[in-house]
Amino acid sequence: MDHNQLNDIFVRQLTLSGVREGETVSVLSRGGERADYADAALFAAQELGANTFHLRVPPARAAAGGAWAVGDSGLGTNPVAVEALKQTDMLIDLTFLLFSKEQFAIQDAGTRILTVVEPPELLARLLPTKELRERVEVGAELLAKASSMRITSPHGTDVTYQLGRYPTLSEYGYTDTPGRWDHWPAAFVFTGGTDDGVDGTIVLSPGDVLLPFNTYVQSPVTLTIEKGFVTDIRGGLDAELLSSYIKSFDDPRGYGMSHVGWGLDERAHWHGLTQFPGGMGMELRSFYGNVMFSIGPNNELGGPNDTPCHFDIPMRGCSLFLDDEAIVLDGDLTVPEMRPAARR
Repeated sequence: MDHNQLNDIFVRQLTLSGVREGETVSVLSRGGERADYADAALFAAQELGANTFHLRVPPARAAAGGAWAVGDSGLGTNPVAVEALKQTDMLIDLTFLLFSKEQFAIQDAGTRILTVVEPPELLARLLPTKELRERVEVGAELLAKASSMRITSPHGTDVTYQLGRYPTLSEYGYTDTPGRWDHWPAAFVFTGGTDDGVDGTIVLSPGDVLLPFNTYVQSPVTLTIEKGFVTDIRGGLDAELLSSYIKSFDDPRGYGMSHVGWGLDERAHWHGLTQFPGGMGMELRSFYGNVMFSIGPNNELGGPNDTPCHFDIPMRGCSLFLDDEAIVLDGDLTVPEMRPAARR
């Protein structure tokens, strides 16, 4: 993308995120990664009258066995850097701080955080809007009131989450509230079941997505869930890969059921992995009507599980019920206020 175009979309993003004169905006990067994003973020902050600086830490070391271990921010042994970021009004995170203790400390200080790691074409096409935020917040209100969630599918999924223990979170791609985290691009709502309150069967079908593998499921995978943990994984090659990956962490908490929710962005493409295989899959988490469940850490919601083993699995064609009321039906949102104007 032309650098002037990148500068422009960052100005639009930071405007939505409420950056204004007198604020301080920090930019965090690792090694030489996303240097163009850092430059664009610094430019945008200055254009909006904010003070700004770029904190660059050494590149990440490869995880054992090539695994993607979430929660390693690169700041764990650098309290001086953490303190500097805590002093700012907004942090542009180009490293993926999510699930780390350092992220929570920075948020607790009142700094709002925006993670930006997706390809520039996605940043532009899925630039957030106030209208999308309103629809996401409608979903968050409904989810926050529910005491149970049931997910079904024509392929055999039938799983129930007991809710109420953990908060409901929303992502709509920008953040203008002190202490709030978001991810650009994003459009979904989620919460977590009680620690021992998720039971049933989930059947992954061809076309569902395994993140962070960034691959589409090729053959059915059946997961048995009992009291909040996956107790059995059956199927062909996809099941073997999923099981082998979790086992590689040697951490039984990697089988824990984490967050669950649904996507709302009609601009996001289910086939996005074929276009941008190098991203982290935010388009796949956000596409309209997907139901996504997660395996692994729930500390993002305030839970005790901080395992580094993490999976997000968006599924197509599912139905999702809150207290027996249909919210997603066969992959389509049922609540008019959550649907884009053209689909109401």
